[in-house]
Amino acid sequence: MIARPLRFCMITTFYPPYHFGGDAVFVHRLSNELARRGHHVEVIHCLDSYRALGGKDPCGLYEDHPNVRVHGLKSRWGFLSPLIAQQTGYPLFQRGRIRKIVSAGFDVIHYHNISLVGGPKILGYGKAIKLCTPHEYWLVCPTHMLFRFNAEPCLRKFCLACTLVHKRPPQWWRYSGMLKRALKHVDAFALLSDFAEKVHRREGLDLPFVHLPFFLPTQDNETSADEEGAEERPGGPSYFLYVGRLEKLKGVQTLIPVFRRYPKAQLWIVGSGNLERRLRQMAEGCSNIRFLGRLPYPQLHSIYRNAVAVIVPSLCYEIAPLVIIEAARHKTPVIARHLGGMPELVAESGGGIIYDTQEELIAAMDCLCFDPSLRKTLGGKGYAACREKWSAESYITKYLNLIAGIAEKRGIVLR
Repeated sequence: MIARPLRFCMITTFYPPYHFGGDAVFVHRLSNELARRGHHVEVIHCLDSYRALGGKDPCGLYEDHPNVRVHGLKSRWGFLSPLIAQQTGYPLFQRGRIRKIVSAGFDVIHYHNISLVGGPKILGYGKAIKLCTPHEYWLVCPTHMLFRFNAEPCLRKFCLACTLVHKRPPQWWRYSGMLKRALKHVDAFALLSDFAEKVHRREGLDLPFVHLPFFLPTQDNETSADEEGAEERPGGPSYFLYVGRLEKLKGVQTLIPVFRRYPKAQLWIVGSGNLERRLRQMAEGCSNIRFLGRLPYPQLHSIYRNAVAVIVPSLCYEIAPLVIIEAARHKTPVIARHLGGMPELVAESGGGIIYDTQEELIAAMDCLCFDPSLRKTLGGKGYAACREKWSAESYITKYLNLIAGIAEKRGIVLR
């Protein structure tokens, strides 16, 4: 049992508003949920990494609770800092700053995406209970996503060649014992899906895994579906929604041909990325495909809520796409590809339809377009799962119980 406020240190490459995806949003939500419960949280993230990857000036507001203190790392070496960390597994230009922060004394250090902020070496920094949440497959894949040759899910490994195809320099530290030694410093690995555990174990990692899925915040500037009381879609064009990065592995390009021959509804695409120009070219002359760009999260609520369904067409082994839970929060069904951890989330909630082929995707779209009662039923099931299984209260209870169990095992007093 934990009877006093704890001191947490979150270490991650990206943190809002300097971020590109769901991993950073999760760290922000976890930090602020802990802070609202009286705990002190400090976040270490890397501004150099965000800028090195072409991040534009951030848009949107991400406020932090007064109990959250954020350390945005930047050095005079600029992009060389994350590059060296990626190459050597060692935070050469930031090691002094990181060591100084973690030496202030924390009860828990929680690592997230650390590939560019410091690599495996920082798993040994500081003395505290240590947790790690692998948001991707960085522990077993140099490109993080097990997307072989930037073309298909990885079933047979050609790591060096695949790294070069992804236009990334090889990580020579992966061929040493650095990672294996570093992982021994971590008390528990909190995985977001059972599928992720199966993949890591298949790759030979026998680690203390626990299952802690995503959650949605209970208190912020966002508006949930029940607060607005809007279950029925208002008048206006029927549209399906894609939300996420515009990258090849996300599969958005597979939707363009479908909607070219699907005049019954529109496709609204929210997000930005390297594939955006190509996608716009593919969609030229197709009046039922709209690109909305990257939008601040608060602006997405009505867009989520009024969609017929959210489509998740990822071509890679997604661990647990946050967009599926976001859709459920707004009582909107999902149509997700039968791959990775996506079927697990849909089955757990009952809030969507799984597809393998284009024909199955179109059939699912037809069902939801022309059967409002089915849309309402699936949306309601997803929303109920959100309240029961993906609530902040449920997550934080499991999270603190995990920490208490580790503390007891190690003889650490948290009272």
